Amino acid sequence: MTTSEAGQGVSGPPTEGFLEVPGGRVHMFRGGAGAPVLFLHAAGGAGRWHEFHELLSRRFEVFAPDHPGFGGSDGFPELEGVDDLVFHYLDVIEALGLERPHVVGASFGGWVAAELAVARPDAIGSLTLLGPAGLRLPEHPVADLFLMTPEQVVGALFKDPARATALFPGEPGIDDVLAAYRDMTALARFSWHPFLSNPKLERRLHRITARTLVACPADDRVIPVRHGARYAELIPQARFSQVDDCGHAMYFERPGDFAAVVTEFLAKVEAGTQQSGASR
Repeated sequence: MTTSEAGQGVSGPPTEGFLEVPGGRVHMFRGGAGAPVLFLHAAGGAGRWHEFHELLSRRFEVFAPDHPGFGGSDGFPELEGVDDLVFHYLDVIEALGLERPHVVGASFGGWVAAELAVARPDAIGSLTLLGPAGLRLPEHPVADLFLMTPEQVVGALFKDPARATALFPGEPGIDDVLAAYRDMTALARFSWHPFLSNPKLERRLHRITARTLVACPADDRVIPVRHGARYAELIPQARFSQVDDCGHAMYFERPGDFAAVVTEFLAKVEAGTQQSGASR
């Protein structure tokens, strides 16, 4: 990592490669230097290094794998549900040799991150959930993107549709269409029924011991903000915050704001760990 004149870290270009784990190869970007951050992506945008990653990597070493069946990762057909993804990511952490990384998950990835923290609270250094899926709140239903036209999907994901070009090209090519189809097929495999939720998750969140931040976009039309607030109520000592003027595609629509919120939280966790002399 180099340092700018303003004293703010500037990361170099990320490396791109594959990680061998039981069941196949994981496509992954890796960039920056510092404490390790494992980023678990949302349903869209796999297979790319985004501005949000780059901003986080100015302070931390960011590992951004594609979920099984998404982006450039192998299909891992034997994995059938989010419970399988928990063990998959424990394999990823072990294969990377990471010791209690910070885990950051967004939307679908937030659900996976929460389940990972429930199953192995000792394995992570901190937990950050960004507009997380995973809870079943009948009074605050999750929007079903599978039933929407492409135009409706953009309108649901973004407060400002003009920001959608980072995720949805104006004139998608055949590769873009095939990539989106592959990602949505994988999402359906892991979350079709019950839809984007685990009804048992609420009563298990008390097991999380890592310091936790839940941050939500204030104008989320896909996963109501109430879901994030519920996570924060049930996870011991979790913090809750909102980013105004932003839709569900949070780290595409306002990457700088979300990177700032996450970086501030992780920096405080790191500072607290160093003061206590405890291992992260």
